[in-house]
Amino acid sequence: MGVVLGIHENLSIMEQIDWLILGSTLLFIVLYGIWKNRSHQNVNEYIRGGNTAKWWTVGFSVMATQASAITFLSTPGQAFHDGMGFVQFYFGLPLAMIIICVFFLPVYHKLNVYTAYEFLEKRFDRKTRTLTALLFLIQRGLAAGVTIYAPAIILSVILGWNLKLLTVVIGLLVIGYTMIGGTRAVNVTQKQQMFVIFMGLVAAFFYTIYAFPADISFSEGLKIAGINKKLTVLDFSLDPNNRYTFWSGLTGGLFLALSYFGTDQSQVQRYLSGKSLKASQMGLIMNGLLKVPLQFFILLTGVMVFVFYQFEKAPLHFNPQVVQQTIQSDYGPEFNALQQSNDRLTAVKKQLLLQPSFFTDQGLQREFVKLEQQNKAQRSTAKSLIQKANPQAETNDKDYVFISFILDHLPQGLIGLLLAMIFSAAMSSTASELNALSATSLVDLYQVHRPGKSEKHYVGVAQLFTFLWGIIAILFASVGNLFENLIQLVNIIGSLFYGTILGVFLVAFFLKQVRGNAIFLAALVSEVAITILYRLDLVGFLWLNLIGAVLTVLLALGLQKTLFHENTSRTA
Repeated sequence: MGVVLGIHENLSIMEQIDWLILGSTLLFIVLYGIWKNRSHQNVNEYIRGGNTAKWWTVGFSVMATQASAITFLSTPGQAFHDGMGFVQFYFGLPLAMIIICVFFLPVYHKLNVYTAYEFLEKRFDRKTRTLTALLFLIQRGLAAGVTIYAPAIILSVILGWNLKLLTVVIGLLVIGYTMIGGTRAVNVTQKQQMFVIFMGLVAAFFYTIYAFPADISFSEGLKIAGINKKLTVLDFSLDPNNRYTFWSGLTGGLFLALSYFGTDQSQVQRYLSGKSLKASQMGLIMNGLLKVPLQFFILLTGVMVFVFYQFEKAPLHFNPQVVQQTIQSDYGPEFNALQQSNDRLTAVKKQLLLQPSFFTDQGLQREFVKLEQQNKAQRSTAKSLIQKANPQAETNDKDYVFISFILDHLPQGLIGLLLAMIFSAAMSSTASELNALSATSLVDLYQVHRPGKSEKHYVGVAQLFTFLWGIIAILFASVGNLFENLIQLVNIIGSLFYGTILGVFLVAFFLKQVRGNAIFLAALVSEVAITILYRLDLVGFLWLNLIGAVLTVLLALGLQKTLFHENTSRTA
């Protein structure tokens, strides 16, 4: 019951300075974005922001699009449970930025495209352009639902409000300023949102260390984390079922980053708004240099939260709703007894850690590891009790670790700032996604069938598409559930489609002999094969990006040399 009571106690605190900080920050960002970008003369202004963005605006916009609320909800919880290994997922990203700057960006700027998929019609044919655009729309429409769902979890936990109602309210808020302001509003607000995000992260990190016992320094905190294997960054395992390894990050992560930043319109649209090719390239390089350190810092914050909870009583399970349901069930007495046992275990661990000789006595350290293993066993037992009490309950609690820590242990003011950080991230990524979904629907599907209309007409249609995709995202979010954890769900959705999409673009850029019919059929077959691979759970999902891209390329080459060797479709 302590988790639930702790959250409701925080509500009384949040009625003061925290609500003021949270509300004023979000209100200022939304109103400023609308006020600065409330009118649009043509499609170029609405979709590409009139090509006025400076390189640092491009860089922050690219970072803010990727750094959704899911990043700040899930990643610290991922580190709390599994350590720093998740950072390997991003190892291929810097190399991907260089490849995109050298090969992709010059072509996009030379052809003066509004979307990445326009290029595919010029290179292949309209059906290939349409297929790839549809694959993007499906996966990004689903992902947009998840990024709306994530912050709705926060408010539902804090206030006890209906989750589906909150999903609708948050979605409509983002739809409003994105529909009115277009790309320029997204870019302007994302600079402010990244400032709030950086402030919140730094504040959370240093306060967590400050909250350690007086005798425990940051370096000693790192030693405690290391003893528990939380600081293991590199895993050179060749097992394809290991999701996060050095090799999967460098290969699958590279291909995922290439597809996401090079072909996903939610990112392409960010740097196509740059005032010049150089500005776009510098913005992407900025992201390549900062993304891995940023992700490392977020994970390290999660590890510090783990260290903090070695000295403070922690919930056996961080999702207060399912805990409350279990306590109110027939399994309540057993769960309460388990929580009390866990509290006693924490007290023993704290006493052990505060002994002067702990950091030099390997015997004490081994005893501590045994106690931590007991703690893990207790958490596993708690999950079993939760499932017995409600077989439909979600037992994964990674997404609740950081928000529970914020509400239960951060001081006034800092709670509001951290919540503003999470909501800023949610708004920035969702706005980019809706903006890109609208642009792709307009340029790649609507305009090609309804040419010759006025600029005002197309701007109005783009705004309508923003609204429609927002509603679709809200509907998907309304039926969403935790899936391992949210950040993995987004990456899994992307991995189902990104490999095929990237394969199409790799053929377009580097294999000039392959033509439209061959790549179209190759993409269809590849997508079916990736879906089957995922359903059979034969490899970790990161590998699907590499397999999808390679399979699309090889199939296209094979089909061009056999079935379509006499095809005279237009080449670039």
